[in-house]
Amino acid sequence: MVSIKDVAKHAGVSVATVSRVLNDKGYVGEETRKRVEKSIKEFNYKPNEVARSLFKKHSNTIGLIVPDIMNPFFPELARAVEDTATKLGYNIILCNSDGNREKEQAYLDVLQQKYVNGIIVSSNTLTAGQIEKLNIPVVSIDREISKGLPTIVVENKKGSIVATRYLKSKGCRRIGHIRGTRAVVNAEERCEGYKEVVGKEPWFSESYIVNGNYDMQSSIEATIELLSLHPEIDGIFAANDIMAIGAIKAAHQLGKKVPEDIAIIGFDGISLSRATIPELTTIVQPIYELGEIATKMLVSLMEQQPLEKTYFILDVELIERNST
Repeated sequence: MVSIKDVAKHAGVSVATVSRVLNDKGYVGEETRKRVEKSIKEFNYKPNEVARSLFKKHSNTIGLIVPDIMNPFFPELARAVEDTATKLGYNIILCNSDGNREKEQAYLDVLQQKYVNGIIVSSNTLTAGQIEKLNIPVVSIDREISKGLPTIVVENKKGSIVATRYLKSKGCRRIGHIRGTRAVVNAEERCEGYKEVVGKEPWFSESYIVNGNYDMQSSIEATIELLSLHPEIDGIFAANDIMAIGAIKAAHQLGKKVPEDIAIIGFDGISLSRATIPELTTIVQPIYELGEIATKMLVSLMEQQPLEKTYFILDVELIERNST
């Protein structure tokens, strides 16, 4: 393996001179620079990025921590972050935390050890204190961690109100809700929106809400439980698309036709929502834009540029398909 010493010897200069050329820091004469660059090219020399990051205390790398890479929302989000980071000259390290507090802290420690320049995180367990201890820029995405932390989210409550009212407009008289993971802020907001629409209906009770845990299998089981307890339900609002897909599967298992017997609507607008049979009606959030804005915010912070805004809340949109 070619080392920086080999390049220096070939170019007839010191290791320090090669280092200055590589890092574009310090004065190097034009002829000397050309000689070093020629040697680097001839040897196809690639600097040890780990060693360089240790020396410079940064690595041109962004950490991205998500709670569940199996949920298609997060790979789509990660793609947007990666695309934007690459255009801006940064690499990405992707970490899947499973929503586990200890695992998230372990990833924060590892990312600091790797001298990442900043972190984008989607978490419902991290605290403001943990963020402050990092001493590097952090942007929260999809979930609000603390006031003052740069954050980008969507109109969760508004979207759920639109979804529930839409089911009523389609003639649904008994509407159930498959809620997301408890203690996750966006799950609470989406449940609040549903309850704002149906909470005062004479038929409503808390038993019309079941926990799908933002997971397909949990949603299948929750939907079967819900429809067994309330067979009169003719509409379901699921707090994300994966749970809505689980609800469709459960309805089929129970012999119910979608949308003839029961209308189902989701939330997120993941690509998979167009691949179901029937195709899923959903509240679409701008996933790519979320990732793009979060990355640009973080890079601005890393490069010590002022932010015009530190809090973004993006709008959502109803997309009507065949499940309602």
